[in-house]
Amino acid sequence: MKIAVVGIGSLGQHHARVYSQIDGIELFGICDIDKKRADKIAGKLNTQTFTDYKELLGRVHAVSIVVPTPLHYQVAKDFLEANIHCLVEKPISNTVAHAEELSNIANKKNLVLQIGHIERFNAAVHEAQKHIKLPKFIEAQRLGPYDPRTSHIGVVMDLMIHDIDIVLTLVNSKIIQMDVIGAKVLSKNEDIANVRLKFENGCVANISASRVSMQKFRKIRIFQDDAYISLDYAGQDLKIYKKKSKIVSSMSDIEIIKPKVKTHEPLRKELEHFINCIKTGHSPLVTGEHGRDALEVAIEILQKL
Repeated sequence: MKIAVVGIGSLGQHHARVYSQIDGIELFGICDIDKKRADKIAGKLNTQTFTDYKELLGRVHAVSIVVPTPLHYQVAKDFLEANIHCLVEKPISNTVAHAEELSNIANKKNLVLQIGHIERFNAAVHEAQKHIKLPKFIEAQRLGPYDPRTSHIGVVMDLMIHDIDIVLTLVNSKIIQMDVIGAKVLSKNEDIANVRLKFENGCVANISASRVSMQKFRKIRIFQDDAYISLDYAGQDLKIYKKKSKIVSSMSDIEIIKPKVKTHEPLRKELEHFINCIKTGHSPLVTGEHGRDALEVAIEILQKL
């Protein structure tokens, strides 16, 4: 299977690295407008470089699209229309209409369109889902230091969208209320934001994202009738605090479970899943429709901000 990577920035280079390590895959080429950088990476991975992605049309089976978000729609559309399977980094596009168009093209042509919401492939998230049932309250926090490279977008599209996707997956209910607050601190876009979502089934989710922090902090906590689940995305670590009986009179009535999580590189799992879906014809874990749903919520948050 011949696969190429379009966009060899800080994330795209890792897509290329992982593909080069997977058996049965030929990293056909990498594409970037910065030829000097692309040549350097291509030399390490024993592949070829392109500066125009259209040169790849008709020459590869699949592609990872890791270009800036405003370019996602046109690049993905060109590949899909050329019958090439696509993994598009999050967010799927700039508009819901474009997201729906990409999904429709993929469905019509029976192509895999997978969206790069990488936390779905986090080992701790996968393990936690076995224990989550009817969450009542969810708190997600994703904080980190400022990176000028992402100043062209705010934290909602850059960071918060990961947790939006996870929360929508865990709750699986319609949003009926949204309260938003945020601020510009270091850039022209929101650098810190908080949203409180209320769902039709009664669950409430509080999601925070910030790039005004000196340290990375990426955690989610899920509260339900019988348990409290704490998950550290970065450390792929999971703890479950569960009631032993209906009435808790002391801490001895709470069982602390620490499931054995077999950690792995989420990106490798994500790309292996993409390849497997192409081979088997199965629908990906994160479809274009999932990407559209997360984008729709993110856009509404930005409108309210």
